[in-house]
Amino acid sequence: MPVRLLSVVFFSLCSSCLIFAQAALSPSAAQAFREYDLKAVFLFNFAQFVEWPAEAFPDANAPLVIGVLGSDPFGGALDQTVRGEAANGHPFLIKRYNSVDEVSGCHILFISRSETGHLAQIVDRLRGKNTLTVSDADEFAQRGGMILFVTENNRIRLKINVGAARAAKLSLSSKLLRPAEIVGSEQQG
Repeated sequence: MPVRLLSVVFFSLCSSCLIFAQAALSPSAAQAFREYDLKAVFLFNFAQFVEWPAEAFPDANAPLVIGVLGSDPFGGALDQTVRGEAANGHPFLIKRYNSVDEVSGCHILFISRSETGHLAQIVDRLRGKNTLTVSDADEFAQRGGMILFVTENNRIRLKINVGAARAAKLSLSSKLLRPAEIVGSEQQG
């Protein structure tokens, strides 16, 4: 089954499971549960719409690493989302980091809100690396990050800093950019 179809099937199954799970949770717990399950699916799908330079992978069989820096809001959702999946022949590997100094060989890095006070240092430390940076911390894309999750009216939207992605030698598909709000300078870097 093609990966895109698997994503749609998985998302549909997750949505169905969430309806049942929400009945057992308080309204605020259910909202957070649904939000980060959906964000895990977004992170998985970003791998389908971003092209990394060849040097981002040590070899053709190297995993595509999705990392979480700081407090992990996903629980097991991210691990479940990518289990058994691959992108362009690269199996997924999830890593969790306590410090930006630990981040190495990471392709997609979700930066938790717990790291908000260190965003400038994190963005600076990752500058020039082939790492797609993603967060839901306020003003992340405007502060040099690449993709910001914005939750409004129970919907997740994306703000994308194309210049930051280009500076990292990442090519973003128009399918990813079309529904997003573009922020920052496209000539950045």
